[in-house]
Amino acid sequence: MLQHRPHTTVVLAMSADGKIGDFKRSPARFGSRVDKAHLEKQIAASDAVLFGAGTLRAYGTTLTISDPTLVQLRAQEGKPPQPVYIVTTHSANLNPEIKFFKQPVRRWLLTTTTGAVSWKERLRTLPSMGTKAQECPSEFEQILVFETPRREIDISAALKHLATLHITRLAVLGGGELVASLLALDLIDELWLTVCPLLLGGNTAPTPVDGKGFLPDLAPKLQLLEVHAVEQEVFLHYRLQRPAD
Repeated sequence: MLQHRPHTTVVLAMSADGKIGDFKRSPARFGSRVDKAHLEKQIAASDAVLFGAGTLRAYGTTLTISDPTLVQLRAQEGKPPQPVYIVTTHSANLNPEIKFFKQPVRRWLLTTTTGAVSWKERLRTLPSMGTKAQECPSEFEQILVFETPRREIDISAALKHLATLHITRLAVLGGGELVASLLALDLIDELWLTVCPLLLGGNTAPTPVDGKGFLPDLAPKLQLLEVHAVEQEVFLHYRLQRPAD
């Protein structure tokens, strides 16, 4: 029986004061090599990876699976070397010349009707910008358009569609606005949070869950599954509690 949506796991590293980036929203590179290996393992366990445009703009690239053992395990399970990498953005205001579009991965775009049109127009302007045709970055393999009546991305309908494409496990890599929207719709099953030994501060610095926030009585509740301390970092594994729990 086809499940109604993929099993969704959020994977994020944060400072000890709960920030996933500094107040300038610079790329968050404060995680250790152990944390990077942990993230790669979670990506390898997934059929697709979902992240917001802000996360992509900050890094310009995405983490791919480089560990030969993880690649081999995926092959043994009949999976391709890399999962699908899905960028979600309302406007599709992305730079088509960033390194992400040259990485050897399958890229999908989750957007609105306006965003889909905007992206196609953006690609058409590349030759006029002096870019040689053979240097143009790859197009998104798929452009998924799911809209609410208010012309916002219908993330719930999108995840249901992903399940029909045999995507059973989804890793969410940020940012905080995306995580907040998924939480509000009860679309997250697990969280892996790495607590790193630094304090970033800043009332505008992004957190694992941005958005409008939740009042205590309505806040999503978590069950702690695992705690691992490796050198100076702490790895926390939670699952979302459902009313039936």
